[in-house]
Amino acid sequence: MSIQKIVEQALQDGYLTPAMEAEVGRICDTASELSIEEYMALDRLMGALLTGEVVAVPRKQFINVMEELVLTEAIARVAEIEASSDRILDVGDIAAYALNRLPPLYATTEEGATYQRQRAKEELHELITKQVSEALARNMDRPHFFPERQALGKSTGNEVLNQVSSLLQVYAPNFEQKTQP
Repeated sequence: MSIQKIVEQALQDGYLTPAMEAEVGRICDTASELSIEEYMALDRLMGALLTGEVVAVPRKQFINVMEELVLTEAIARVAEIEASSDRILDVGDIAAYALNRLPPLYATTEEGATYQRQRAKEELHELITKQVSEALARNMDRPHFFPERQALGKSTGNEVLNQVSSLLQVYAPNFEQKTQP
């Protein structure tokens, strides 16, 4: 989609979505030079944003609380199994299997996340435990094949550290001090 079409759509709808904004940014980043029409469209969009004729829809920050609940359960269960046997299990595979069989619990605020966690503890704890158990059973029954397969995003070894840090930030937001870049 061209910058002119995106601007026309934004003016017609009264909103500039994050996808529209990203597309304009992509076009601007990849073009060696913009045409006069593209500059005029961008100028028109800027004016519409400044006057309020077009409102930029903010990117929502959200989390799926189910991910942290399943990951916590899977880590605990995998640790028990690995401590009492010579098996090495993939927490990511186990969590993904269970998550594909559980309802998502998205939240956009801390209050919403707290509500979703409480709801999950009251209504979904048994289902979460059951799905993680099934995931463990399937993972342990599977033969060790395709040793060359690459896990998503696995490059530095800091993934577990980042996951634990994320969990700490969720459960204890003031525990970790963020450093300024």
